Amino acid sequence: MINLSPNLPPEKQREMLRLMLTIRRFEERASADYLAGKIYGVVHCYIGEEAVAVGVCSALERSDRIISTHRGHGHCIAKGADLNRMMAELYGRQSGYCKGKGGSMHIADFDIGMLGANGIVAGGIAIVTGAGLAAQLDGKGGVAVSFFGDGASNAGPFHECLNIAATWKLPMLYVCENNMYAAQTAAAATHSLSDVAARAAGYGIPGVVVDGNDVFAVHQAASAAVERARSGGGPTLIECKTYRWRGHTERRGQPDLRDRAEIEAWQRRDPIALLARKLREQGELDDAGVQAMEGEIMGALEAAVAFAEASPFPLPEQATDDVFAT
Repeated sequence: MINLSPNLPPEKQREMLRLMLTIRRFEERASADYLAGKIYGVVHCYIGEEAVAVGVCSALERSDRIISTHRGHGHCIAKGADLNRMMAELYGRQSGYCKGKGGSMHIADFDIGMLGANGIVAGGIAIVTGAGLAAQLDGKGGVAVSFFGDGASNAGPFHECLNIAATWKLPMLYVCENNMYAAQTAAAATHSLSDVAARAAGYGIPGVVVDGNDVFAVHQAASAAVERARSGGGPTLIECKTYRWRGHTERRGQPDLRDRAEIEAWQRRDPIALLARKLREQGELDDAGVQAMEGEIMGALEAAVAFAEASPFPLPEQATDDVFAT
């Protein structure tokens, strides 16, 4: 059972649920359209992890910067990205965020502080640490957030960036979305410690473990880390224990080697259902309210798909536009 946060007004809690539902429905539609051959490239669904993106981003200002991973749609939506431009990018259309050339793993919107998703494991950690340095230098109180998975916590950039961020007291949040698997490899087979957060001790910074399916727990941990970062206290490593419901990618015939009982156990702790139940218990939302919210979300997604389908593909002669190095 999750605990109601007394620091969050009811409208903020309902907005968290709306964002989490939007992420879930966006991913379901992206998966269906990918399998139907309407979306190109590859799609990594964020289903089951929605509370992490929403819990963290709800503690940020619009001007704060984040960077994402190959599984980045949830972070984009939680930070305020436009659904039309996101869907158009997945459809490979000119009206997409990257003019139809980046696809699912490269959505970025600098206007909302979204520095981009990144298809390279641990590839975004160093980029956004640079954004943390920039925030420190401009002195306006901004913070930067790196989202990464358990697999990336074994990579060199993770350790190098935690070291420099700790040494320079950069205003950073390092958020590990520990969904227990790097592709098909269990984290237990590649980590010497049960908690990634324990690695923070080696750099002299706080390491916090939270229930990644509890949006309030994530929000509270992120809020404390943001306050520390804004006040000059330096970075925090937050490990969110969560689980992805789907396979590593949305591919037909892709075997899922995980134990079915394990998957079903995590699905019973659906972060969206947990939050909706708590809001009902508190009298802040009823079934009609949830249905109305669902209707609005589905309408927005249908509009996004229509926008994408009505947009043109990039022209062959535009292949080198916006390319700065070859």
